Amino acid sequence: MIDVANEQVIPLAAGAREVPNRDSGRGVNVSTIWRWALKGSRGVKLETVFVGGIRMTSREALQRFYQRVTAAADGEPAPVYTDKQRERAIQQAKATLEAAGI
Repeated sequence: MIDVANEQVIPLAAGAREVPNRDSGRGVNVSTIWRWALKGSRGVKLETVFVGGIRMTSREALQRFYQRVTAAADGEPAPVYTDKQRERAIQQAKATLEAAGI
């Protein structure tokens, strides 16, 4: 689930331009991003959220999508985290940073 308060939310068209493309380096077609969001790839869907009537994703959601699709392609179970587990990890990271004085 995308956390709009802590993740960098971007329109799907901008996300398409950020996906590495082996041919031109200019990204993939926006229809590819829409397909990932609506139908998925290898059983994994790209996380999206509506913001102001526009469907958006985040750079972090793209990263999670890449990791899960790679795990599915390798035959490994994709890690699935609940919101509570994710929040706990965020709090632990914040505590570590505060302890380090950052």
